[in-house]
Formats: sequence, C-alpha cells, structure tokens
Amino acid sequence: MRLEKREIRDPEVLREILEECQVVRIGLLDEEGMMIVPMNFGYEYSAASQELKLYLHGAGEGRKARAFAKDRRVAVEMDCRHSLITGDYTCSYSYAYRSIMGNGEIFPLKTAEEKRFGLTKILEHAAPCAKLSFRPEMLEKTSVYCVKVHTFTGKERRPKHE
Repeated sequence: MRLEKREIRDPEVLREILEECQVVRIGLLDEEGMMIVPMNFGYEYSAASQELKLYLHGAGEGRKARAFAKDRRVAVEMDCRHSLITGDYTCSYSYAYRSIMGNGEIFPLKTAEEKRFGLTKILEHAAPCAKLSFRPEMLEKTSVYCVKVHTFTGKERRPKHE
C-alpha cells in the first residue's frame, strides 16, 4: 500500500466495513475479457485468523456462472462512507471513503445444507429481520457461491473535519 497512513489493520474496523457495505464488486476474467459484477453478499470473518469468506448467490447459467466455473480466481472490492472533500483549489479536492480490496477463489456450494448456510449469511447481512425459510426446490435452482478471500487490505480516507 502506497500510503500506509490510510491502511486499516484493526480487525474490528475491518468488521465495521464489512457490516456497513451492502455490495461487493467481484472482478473476474472470461473469454470475452475482464468484468466486474456488483453483488449483495453475506460473510464470515475471523478477526483472530484474519480469515474472510464471502457468500454470493445468482443464476447457475450465463456469463458470470460460466466465468466462475472456468477460473476460480476473483478480485473483491467494497466501499462505504463516501463524501466529497473540498479545498481551496481543484487539486485539493478528494474523496473520503472506507474500503476493502482483495483476491481469492470462488467455489460453488453444492449441498442443500451448504446453500442454506450461504443464503442465511446473505440474508443476515442484507435483511437481518427477515424470516428465513428455504424451500427445497428453491435451493435446488439457486446457485450459491463462497469466496475464500486469500489476501485483503482495508483502506480509509477520512473527511477533513475528523
């Protein structure tokens, strides 16, 4: 990281970012080239081991699904706390944010139990008050994925008033 002063190392602040962000952007590569797909997610994060797993869902067919099947390597990015930093001249303008970026491997979850777990994590994050009930036919049709994030960094640019 070029500016070490912006790096976030505190596991609890990393957890805050995971909790606050509602969308993760998944970078992947296929025969058509690189692409970025924004997705809702759920997660498991261990501060002690710095282990991060993201859970995603989507259709089991189409470009994204084909890309996931062909090459498991993905990049991840999420960001929050956006605000403009103004200044006295144009080059002093900037942007405040918090973010997590990293890379890892994506795996399809196969069994109904694995899919239920992944979907539960997604709903716990996106809609914590939702009643969780998964019909077997829905679990069979839905593709659920786990991204095992191998490396990631947190970064923050604070607004001037902080």
